[in-house]
Amino acid sequence: MTSTSLDVSATAPGVTAPPTLDLVVPVHDEALDLASSIRRLHAFLATSFPFPTRITIADNASTDATSDIAARLETELPGVRVLHLPAKGRGRALRAAWTGSDAAVVGYMDVDLSTDLAALLPLIAPLLSGHSDVAIGTRLSRAARVSRGSKREVISRAYNALLRGVLGVGFSDAQCGFKAVRTDCAQRLLPLVRDDSWFFDTELLVIAERAGLRIHEVPVDWVDDPDSRVDIVSTAVGDLRGVARLMRDLGTGRLDLGSVRDLRAGARRHAQGLAAQVLRFACIGLMSTLAYVLLYLLMRTGLPAQNANALALLATAIGNTAANRRWTFAMSGSEGVLRQHAQGLAVFVAALLITALSLAGLHAADPHASRATEAAVLVVANLAATAMRFVALRKWVFA
Repeated sequence: MTSTSLDVSATAPGVTAPPTLDLVVPVHDEALDLASSIRRLHAFLATSFPFPTRITIADNASTDATSDIAARLETELPGVRVLHLPAKGRGRALRAAWTGSDAAVVGYMDVDLSTDLAALLPLIAPLLSGHSDVAIGTRLSRAARVSRGSKREVISRAYNALLRGVLGVGFSDAQCGFKAVRTDCAQRLLPLVRDDSWFFDTELLVIAERAGLRIHEVPVDWVDDPDSRVDIVSTAVGDLRGVARLMRDLGTGRLDLGSVRDLRAGARRHAQGLAAQVLRFACIGLMSTLAYVLLYLLMRTGLPAQNANALALLATAIGNTAANRRWTFAMSGSEGVLRQHAQGLAVFVAALLITALSLAGLHAADPHASRATEAAVLVVANLAATAMRFVALRKWVFA
């Protein structure tokens, strides 16, 4: 099948459209498996993945033929690029590849392709939709299917239990080699991550969670690589040192999470799609309309119709503006609140004109209209005023 989803900007001059996903494969002395793994990954992306993707081979100071094989793959396969680094370290490779990437999402997976590639789309989709900021594969979910030795299983579960007990994390699997991050989030997170080796994953996730970013977990099918050359003892020692350092950094306030928190706050506001805003606005509008009708009928017993309408509309307009500010448009704090309420009152005047003219028209047609008829006409007029109000709030007051 012809490749339609791979990004070719890395190899085709003049093509500038950035990929949706920049998928990094860190390697060190992987001459034996590199070509077969990258070809398999490339074929999957070309035939079964719907988004333009670049494969970045991050060569960490390999001493065998890995560099030559990677260069050949870059020449032969569209959408494959090679990044050479002078020093080892998975974290170092990911930092170099992710920094400055032009893709919407950056991710990585291990070269042995232990994770079933079918999990790639569920990993990326919540990041592209704006639902989440970070996505990770988890081998420790009940829905995951994992084939690996008991020693690695025990170590993995013990390490993640340690993270939950000591750092209070909510994610289940810190070191599964299958992760993705929205690129704008990665640019804020990377300067805060100090580790350049295996603890990089854990540190990134802990900082992201502490900063309020949303982490999505995908249960994966995982088959452990029996030829893995990861030194379990030295990796475990390095991870424990990393946990101790991260506890100290968090406890002393060395980590400034403000920029990452600001990013999530902005994402929450921008993630408010039109449908969600309309639904919230409609619920608030329904409650406001009921309050408006009750107030009108209550005040109508002692006031003329126009006076009762104006007072009832003013009272509910103030509450309506405050409720929409908080719930429909996801704004909090005092910044801009006076200006927004002033603009809300201007919108109230426009709504008052709509309802007042409707009431005047009713009385011109039927000077002896009942209060129930007045209320019915005002409800219809108020619905028209509500539609106008939503547009004004969305495009002007809370824009």
